[in-house]
Amino acid sequence: MDDTTFWALMDELSSQPGDRHQRLEWLRGSLWRRPAAEAVEFQAHLEAACAAVGTDALWRAVRRIEGGLCSDDGFDYFALWLVAQGRGTYQAVLADPDALADVAEVRALVGRDLREWHDDEWPEWEELDYVAQEAFGELTGQEDDGCEAFHEALDAVQEAWAEPEDETGAAAAAVRAGTPRLDALFPAQPGV
Repeated sequence: MDDTTFWALMDELSSQPGDRHQRLEWLRGSLWRRPAAEAVEFQAHLEAACAAVGTDALWRAVRRIEGGLCSDDGFDYFALWLVAQGRGTYQAVLADPDALADVAEVRALVGRDLREWHDDEWPEWEELDYVAQEAFGELTGQEDDGCEAFHEALDAVQEAWAEPEDETGAAAAAVRAGTPRLDALFPAQPGV
């Protein structure tokens, strides 16, 4: 699976009707119709896209949205959610974290107490991280004990794809720019 195919799946996932469970079922079905190696490659692309999200500017943006309550795991789940928004949204937010203020799912949270948010409303999506492994297990007949084989295959793909990091300075520019629109939508919580 190449980068274009991965992002085409993410774009289609973002436009699927239904709740997150139904959208994951659609993605799982899409991966089941491919060779098992593509489920592994899908996960490698997913993890690479999520790793790029880990900037200080995006951490601050997510903390702002979530009222200062973002754990390491919560941020990882945010990265998965962001990738699932499709390539255009993902790239816009990476370039300028304040672009989260334009995402409909984020805007739907404005002015609402965190305790009123339903599980599917949080800008986090942990379950997306398991769909490729589940598809791999189904495709290889190793549903119960396929985890080790999946992770060995994933490690091999990631090692083959490894490239030296390219420092472009874009993350530093995003930090300097801040998130004025998100700050206006989600005012700082007292005591946080």
